[in-house]
Amino acid sequence: MRGGTVQINWHDTKPVLTLDFHSPTRFLATGGADHDIKLWLITQSDVEKKAPTASYQNCLSYHGSAVNVLRFSPSGEHLASGADGGELVIWKLHFGDDSNTWKVLRTLSFHRKDVLDLQWSTDGSFLVSGSVDNSCIIWDVNKGSVHQILDAHLHYVQGVAWDPLGQYVASISSDRTCRIYVNKPQAKVKGHEKVNYVCQHVLTKVEHQKVDDSKPQSSKTHLFHDETLPSFFRRLAWSPDGSFLLAPAGTCKFSPASEIINTAYVFSRKDLSRPAVLLPGASKPILVVRFCPVVFSLRGSSSVSFFKMPYRVVFALATLNSLYIYDTESVAPIAILAGLHYAAITDISWSPDAKHLAVSSQDGYCTLLEFENDELGSHPSP
Repeated sequence: MRGGTVQINWHDTKPVLTLDFHSPTRFLATGGADHDIKLWLITQSDVEKKAPTASYQNCLSYHGSAVNVLRFSPSGEHLASGADGGELVIWKLHFGDDSNTWKVLRTLSFHRKDVLDLQWSTDGSFLVSGSVDNSCIIWDVNKGSVHQILDAHLHYVQGVAWDPLGQYVASISSDRTCRIYVNKPQAKVKGHEKVNYVCQHVLTKVEHQKVDDSKPQSSKTHLFHDETLPSFFRRLAWSPDGSFLLAPAGTCKFSPASEIINTAYVFSRKDLSRPAVLLPGASKPILVVRFCPVVFSLRGSSSVSFFKMPYRVVFALATLNSLYIYDTESVAPIAILAGLHYAAITDISWSPDAKHLAVSSQDGYCTLLEFENDELGSHPSP
């Protein structure tokens, strides 16, 4: 692994609030407090121990306020960007003879306040967004209209995630809850089932058992940080195969009398009502989680694994100031990078080939990491 904080003018020295790799290419899109979206070409280093580089390609200007989140559609044909004031824009890639350009396809209007997170459905037909107005909205992208409003949260919705298998949507809020919505399709309309998400689980507290003088006692503690967490983002994510959900901003007490520690919670698809695994050890609250899109062969070096899976899944967790890289064969991180930025980390993105990992920060800079061939693992046999 090589790389580090790239000292270039990403967004006029203003906070970089979000980033995402374009799936078919090596282009990286960043959004910031300067109201713009910038596209960068990430170039792999040909010199040993030299960091990867980012070269400026284009600027997409439309938003009138800070761009908090942007995500490319699974096909790479569209880009969704959410900003302060409730702005939500869909961009479309147009192919030309000499160059390709991104143009505004439509704006999605309904959120009354800042959009903090968004996620595409696997087929690119729908989009879920979370906002400071305490709501999640499921959008029909093709129609450019609101499909469903999920408004049960009592505070800012700071993270949303769409199950890659299409069955669930998850949201997390500064009201200290993570909500799991399940799709219960309504009657078919013109031969198609209408998606309809209803809340199945509200994840908020965990119960502790204590035996004192032969009398069992129980108490409950919160799973997540409250609204004093110094970040507007709690970006959660599903694993690429949908087998588990990973939620940031976790707090844990091993007993009612013990100190609170920071953690991220793993929820198994087989039982989304309670955490299956917790990942403790971070000195600061965990703000962002992101999965590597590539799965790897099992190494067989550990007897402790999250789930019995035929391959390894790799993911990254970001705290206010550090980055942790994990895989599903161990509950301990495989790499820790500390002191990357002077201000809070805001987002993480993996390149489609898993060669690069990008991290953005409110200090106005981004970190780029590059992995050696097979450093993360080898690809499973077909």
